[in-house]
Amino acid sequence: MLSQGQRGIYDRFRGRLMWPIHSASSDVIGFGARRLHEDDDGPKYLNTPETPVYHKSEVLFGIELAKKEIAKRQQAVVVEGYTDVMACHLAGVETAVATCGTSFGEDHVRILRRLLMDQDEFRGEVVFTFDGDSAGQKAAVRAFTEDRKFVTQLFVAVEPSGLDPCDLWQTRGAEAVRELVARRVPLSEFVVKGILARYDLNVAEGRVAALRAAAPVVARTKDRSLAHAYAVSLSGWLGMEPAQVLEVVAQAAREGARGGRPEAKVVDTGRPAGAGSSGVTAAAPMAFGDRPKPDDRVLMVDREALKTALQFPALAGEAFDALAPAAFAHPAYVAVKTAVAAAGGAASTEGGSTWVARVLDVAANDAVRSVVTELAVEPLRCQGDPDQRYVDEQVGRICERLVQLQVVDLKSRLQRIDPTDSVQYNRVFGELIVLEQQRRQIHDQAIGGA
Repeated sequence: MLSQGQRGIYDRFRGRLMWPIHSASSDVIGFGARRLHEDDDGPKYLNTPETPVYHKSEVLFGIELAKKEIAKRQQAVVVEGYTDVMACHLAGVETAVATCGTSFGEDHVRILRRLLMDQDEFRGEVVFTFDGDSAGQKAAVRAFTEDRKFVTQLFVAVEPSGLDPCDLWQTRGAEAVRELVARRVPLSEFVVKGILARYDLNVAEGRVAALRAAAPVVARTKDRSLAHAYAVSLSGWLGMEPAQVLEVVAQAAREGARGGRPEAKVVDTGRPAGAGSSGVTAAAPMAFGDRPKPDDRVLMVDREALKTALQFPALAGEAFDALAPAAFAHPAYVAVKTAVAAAGGAASTEGGSTWVARVLDVAANDAVRSVVTELAVEPLRCQGDPDQRYVDEQVGRICERLVQLQVVDLKSRLQRIDPTDSVQYNRVFGELIVLEQQRRQIHDQAIGGA
């Protein structure tokens, strides 16, 4: 309680509100103190310095009160401050403890493991209450680094408005504090969602970057069954295929096991979930030189539509021309559609060799010209010459796929929206209903023949 200065011994905690810090055996081993006067130029919080009996990295505030309940309930709630511990205990959350001016570390893990009987046959839980700001995110990441030192499952409880347990108890009462702990989410999920929040998930580039950043976190989850479940959830949050995400997570796990930097290579194909290709590659994103295979069933519709535009442009017409190049799912087909548009579009010609020659003249390079030549002579997958219904079906399938991709993106957004934000949730849900109706209409008209 006293410190030595240039003028002698002085009261270390003058002008401060003080809390005694106890050991697990209830002995007072130090003090924590908060300044009372705003004109005090000292730190907001001040603790006893390191002494032979007080080592802040080995102490949890409130442990003497919480230890029996922690052992009984198999739960520990780790909060950030002294008043948060007090508020939790007053609210009935009697397993609350706090660190004493330091980050949650390995020595704190040992204390809780001993109380929780943290073994395979005795599984409990540790709940961290972090602020929702950037500092809270960093604290969660630090806690995640301790995850593998527990058998116990780790959770995070964050109040949406950013209130800490003390403020929550003062403004909304004891029940709100209990609800905060009850709404806990797995630590891995909290960290992953914090990573995803840094990226624009409405564009393919953002989703790919987010997956690459989040995959190592999911891969580090110690419970393999939970890791699989988190990977599947991650696919929903991103609006990507589960098989794609699972492969990238597995790749990150292999990199981590080798001690390398777990950075997986992944390509977002832009296709809806379940559309076929995994989109995962061990190399760079797909280059144009990777020619699409004629028998690729996922790309069959794209290939048939392009063949009709080159061989029967009058049938393809304006409906085909209205498709954007990005509607096609392979870079080679995007390049061919771009060349068709540059040549004037399918509606501008009756066809024939001169039409194909025009497309070849404006093609970007020899690789594109090679694919144009191939598509211009390859038979269509129909009996005899195609009719208008056949061509409309191919274009309709591409349009349906585009709408389905938007549906998947909206469903992904719905999973990322805070459930308490009913206004935003209802707006996005309304958009989803409209798109689903549009998709069914396209399917019925172009494919069902309605």
